[in-house]
Amino acid sequence: MAKELSISGGTKQDRYEALIPQLSALMRGENNLIANLANCSAALKSTMDFFWVGFYLVENEELVLGPFQGTVACTRIAKGKGVCGFAWENSKTIIVDDVNSFPGHIACSSSSKSEIVVPGMDENGEVKLVLDVDEDDYSRFDQTDQIYLEKIVAVIVDLHFKIPQV
Repeated sequence: MAKELSISGGTKQDRYEALIPQLSALMRGENNLIANLANCSAALKSTMDFFWVGFYLVENEELVLGPFQGTVACTRIAKGKGVCGFAWENSKTIIVDDVNSFPGHIACSSSSKSEIVVPGMDENGEVKLVLDVDEDDYSRFDQTDQIYLEKIVAVIVDLHFKIPQV
């Protein structure tokens, strides 16, 4: 069955506010993590016109590339390395206005200029994945992006990493 998101025009906040309920409904209808991450990546890339958007999954003390939209990406990232590894290690969202000024930045693409990384944590505070969004302009991300991307990651964590109630 074909699915379509209906989002057009408006401010960045308007687009996020239109996207989140539609994306939540789409993901709640599917229990496969990879399928949901793939649709989420595509929806964010097309709706927000990001340069690169994707997920890294925590696996054996590394972040391993998951579904994404954009140019070829780094496959594995160590804890604490680059913006993604730093966000994972510190369990907090990181906004970087100029990736070239971030100590230890991993340049998967020389076109990337700014970045936001949002970790997804389970109920025990353990990071399970990170959402990584890159832009080919400097200072592209702000608190609006942080608020709404954290809401999207919370939906994913709630669906796939929430501890079942007994």
